[in-house]
Amino acid sequence: MDNKQQTTKGRWKLLLVLAVCAAPMIFSYLSYYVIKPEGRTNYGTILDPRQYPIPDLQSHRLGDAPDSAQTGLRDYAGKWLLVTISNADCDASCEKRLHDVRQLRLAQGKEMERIERVWLLTDQTPVETRLLREYDGMRVLQVDRARLAAWLPVAADTTLNEHIYVIDPLGNLMMRYPKNADPNKIKKDLSKLLRASAIG
Repeated sequence: MDNKQQTTKGRWKLLLVLAVCAAPMIFSYLSYYVIKPEGRTNYGTILDPRQYPIPDLQSHRLGDAPDSAQTGLRDYAGKWLLVTISNADCDASCEKRLHDVRQLRLAQGKEMERIERVWLLTDQTPVETRLLREYDGMRVLQVDRARLAAWLPVAADTTLNEHIYVIDPLGNLMMRYPKNADPNKIKKDLSKLLRASAIG
């Protein structure tokens, strides 16, 4: 092998070593600027369950007398709960949340059985039969609004009625979604939760 061939071979070896050394940097650059993998962030606000144990809300199922046997959120332990709140006079934004919650459950496919929808009503006014038929399968409880307001945290300049809350299968209030929440982003959160959790 003459000097020219040795020089060429040496250059190729040097280039190979440089390529191996540079590969991690190139990969990280591509990952960050080109591939842009999804970050491990949540759309909803994570709540510390130690600060929000489920209280006695003096709740009962819709249609039961207020002094009848109470039915509470703990009765649905073992399931992920998607909770919406309103009075019985459900306006357009309320109906949208009920619709979103129904679709979010359906969107989880075979995992949907791990989720319960709960609608908390803060008054004793009758609910439209149309709504109950349209959102059949939803758990509807009437609750004491003052007790509910003392328990559930709200974002600045919002009310209880403008949020969707998540309670985990152990009975922990653990997430709150913002006013006019994007259901596609909630769906991603729920999918992550269900994949990561072996409970419920």
